[in-house]
Amino acid sequence: MTLDQAIASIRDMQEKFANGVTLTLPWPPSVNKYWRTFQGRMIISAEGRSYRKAVADQVLIQRGAKHYAGKLCVVIEAFRPDNRRRDLDNLLKAVLDGCTHAGVWEDDSNIVDLRIYWADAVGGMLKVKVSEV
Repeated sequence: MTLDQAIASIRDMQEKFANGVTLTLPWPPSVNKYWRTFQGRMIISAEGRSYRKAVADQVLIQRGAKHYAGKLCVVIEAFRPDNRRRDLDNLLKAVLDGCTHAGVWEDDSNIVDLRIYWADAVGGMLKVKVSEV
């Protein structure tokens, strides 16, 4: 990618999110802690349910319940809680389900553009940007 292409891409993303919402959410449990087996069925663990409630509380406080119904672009900036190695893909399920449960969007199947990246700083939180495409 050339510098001009990179600048154009950044401007495009800024325009996309001009009418969107940005939420600051707590650090999610890993996929391994989000699910539990109970009587042969996979269910959301107590830690997972607690996280969903924390997301719903933050969405309410930040007035992020937009109930988007169309196609969505979601960009997540992940601030590690510490400097240990982690997999980015382990963060997605809890965050996307939490935002669905909190009413940010109708269903996470509406997400057509999903990006996640590590922030340069430590902070133990996520910045989630949502906009309609």
